[in-house]
Amino acid sequence: MLRALAKYVMAGRRQAATAIVLLGLPPVVNLLAPMLVAMVILRMGAQAGSFLLLWALLPAGFWLLQGNAMPLLMLAGVFGLAAVLRSTDSWQSVALLSMAVGAMFEIFLRAQPAVLDLAFEQFGLYAGAGNLDGISPEALRELMTTLSAVCYMALSVVLLMLGRSMQAMLVNPGGFQREFHAFRLSQPAALALVAPIVLLSVVDALPDAWVFYLAWPLALAGLALAHSLVAWKKASALWLVAMYMLLIFPTMMYLLVLVAIIDSWYDFRARLQKNT
Repeated sequence: MLRALAKYVMAGRRQAATAIVLLGLPPVVNLLAPMLVAMVILRMGAQAGSFLLLWALLPAGFWLLQGNAMPLLMLAGVFGLAAVLRSTDSWQSVALLSMAVGAMFEIFLRAQPAVLDLAFEQFGLYAGAGNLDGISPEALRELMTTLSAVCYMALSVVLLMLGRSMQAMLVNPGGFQREFHAFRLSQPAALALVAPIVLLSVVDALPDAWVFYLAWPLALAGLALAHSLVAWKKASALWLVAMYMLLIFPTMMYLLVLVAIIDSWYDFRARLQKNT
């Protein structure tokens, strides 16, 4: 289905504009709009992507008038990430810049706290039942705000990946998979993330939840390593399914981040290839 959609969008400006407007209106489905904009930017450049962006602003503007700014923010975030990937051809740059996208979402959520009121009420009831003993309502809202922004940040990168995958389907089959499997953070980038993570653990004045932003590029690199190893070993995809299921446990996430940090120095892929 995605391949057929990609072919239709790339068939011409009229088809692209029609698809972006129609897909940008329904709830949930409107997530396809940023993905298509990313695909066009990666395939044809920022000028063609900007043309499609103008059309994508119509449904995003409609949702904004309805009081939902998230489609517009997601569109802006994915557009920026796609432009960076097009100009740098670097997933490391995308991973690092995505933290700025997360900050954009957090700034919005803090400026418009009513967006999370319903979710906060539900969590408040959960906490009131004694399930979150010791966590104040203020601390809970702080944590929820950051976690929500982190989820939107991760989603923006996932949509970019889908757009890149669609573009690769048309001109470079398997290209995205090779790119993702090769993704690892350089030593300077890893150090630039680890240093503030350590700082957050020792400075009480800084919000502990900010560690999720810094851990995200490392976690993404860890996921890329896991995918590449499964593909290299030709192992069952169930290993990946099990890994993603285990990510709900903090210990698994810590392990993934630690492996990514080690990989920045050790380069597991290069060593495995050298030994085969």
